[in-house]
Amino acid sequence: QVQLVESGGGLVQAGDSLRLSCAASGRTFSVYAVGWFRQAPGKDREFVAAIRWRDSSTYYKDSVGGRYTISRDNAKNTVYLQMNSLKPEDTAVYYCAADKRVLVNKRSEYWGQGTQVTVSS
Repeated sequence: QVQLVESGGGLVQAGDSLRLSCAASGRTFSVYAVGWFRQAPGKDREFVAAIRWRDSSTYYKDSVGGRYTISRDNAKNTVYLQMNSLKPEDTAVYYCAADKRVLVNKRSEYWGQGTQVTVSS
C-alpha cells in the first residue's frame, strides 16, 4: 500500500506560479513512477506530468508548453510540480498518482485526494 497526499493548490491570478507537492508514504520502495493528473469540471481526467523514479526521466503533456516542471526529493519521498505562467485553462483539481509497474496512467493503483488549483483572469 502507498499513500499519497497533495498540497500547494490555491487561488491565483493568471501569470502567477504555484508549487504542488505530493508526499508518499507506506510501501514506497518499489514505486516505478509518480505523476500528476488534472480534472476540470465537466472534463475527463488528463495526464499532466510524470517522473520515472530510477533515473528522474520526466514526461509532460504537450499543452503545458514548458511551463510545468516535475521534480523529486528522495529524502522526503516527495514529488513536486512547479507551475509557472498559469492560465485560466489550468484550473482543475490536480491529483498525484503512483505506479509500481509503468509510467502513471488513469488506471494506476495509487492516488491522492487532489488539490484545487484555480486561476483567475
